[in-house]
Amino acid sequence: MSDPLDRIADALERMSPAPIAAPDFDAATAFVWHPDPDRLVPVPEVNRVDVGLLVGIDRSRDTLMANTEQFAKGLPANNALLWGARGMGKSSLVKAIHGKLGVEYPDLKIVEVQREDLPTIGRCLNMLRGARHRFIMFCDDLSFSHDDAHYKSLKAVLDGGIEGRPDNVVLYATSNRRHLMPRDMIENERSTAITPGEAVEEKVSLSDRFGLWLGFHPCDQDQYLAMIRGYCDAHGVDISDEDLRAEAIEWQATRGSRSGRVAWQYFVDLAGSKGVTL
Repeated sequence: MSDPLDRIADALERMSPAPIAAPDFDAATAFVWHPDPDRLVPVPEVNRVDVGLLVGIDRSRDTLMANTEQFAKGLPANNALLWGARGMGKSSLVKAIHGKLGVEYPDLKIVEVQREDLPTIGRCLNMLRGARHRFIMFCDDLSFSHDDAHYKSLKAVLDGGIEGRPDNVVLYATSNRRHLMPRDMIENERSTAITPGEAVEEKVSLSDRFGLWLGFHPCDQDQYLAMIRGYCDAHGVDISDEDLRAEAIEWQATRGSRSGRVAWQYFVDLAGSKGVTL
C-alpha cells in the first residue's frame, strides 16, 4: 500500500492545472489578457483609426510616437499616462501608433489588460518575460476609488519589484484623471488626516511613476470640424463645407459637448445617411 502522503500528493497534482503555454505571438499583433485560467487571447482585427485622422493632439502624438519607436528599436523608453478630457483620442492614439509602427516593427505587440484584472498582472508579465517580442501593455480608462487596492498591483509593474519590469514591456495607460483618483477624495483624505501630506502620498504618487504625462484637452470648434472633414475625405463622403458646418454644430449642440468622439458619432450618422460603408 502506498504512503498516504504520496496519495495526497498525487491527488493534488491531478487537481492542479497544467502550466499555460505562451501563445504564438507571431499569430497576431494584439492580445487581450484573461486570468483564471491565465491566457493571452489573440485579436484578429484591432478597432482603430489611422493616426493621421487624429486632429488637435499633434504634440502628444509626436511625443508618444517617438517614445514608442525607441521602445520598438530596443532602446530605453518611458511608461506613459495619457490623461484628460473624455473622447479626445487617448486610447485611439495608443492603438493608432501601434498600428503604424507595427508595420515597420512586426515584433511590436500590444496587450490589453482590464483594470479589474490588475491583481493578476504579475502573471501576465511572467508570460511576456523573455520573449523576443516587444509589448505595449495597455490599460484603458484607469482610475481608482478610495477603497480600491488595485493600484498596488499597478505599482508592481511601474516599479518592477525585486525582479524588475521586463525590458521588453512598457505600460501605457489612459485616464480622465491626472492623479488617477477623484480630486474631492484627495482633498477629503488630506483634511481628515493627522499628517495631511502623507495621507494620500501613496496613491497620488502612482501617477508620478509614469515617465510621460500627456494631457488631452477639449477641442475648439475649428478642430472639431477639421476632425469630421478628415473622416469625410478618408472615407469618400461627399458634403459641402457649409452643410458640414451647419449639421455638425447642430449635432454637437444636441449633445452638449464637443470632442473627437462626438465628431466620429456625427460622421457615422452622416456616412450612413449617404449610404457609405465604413
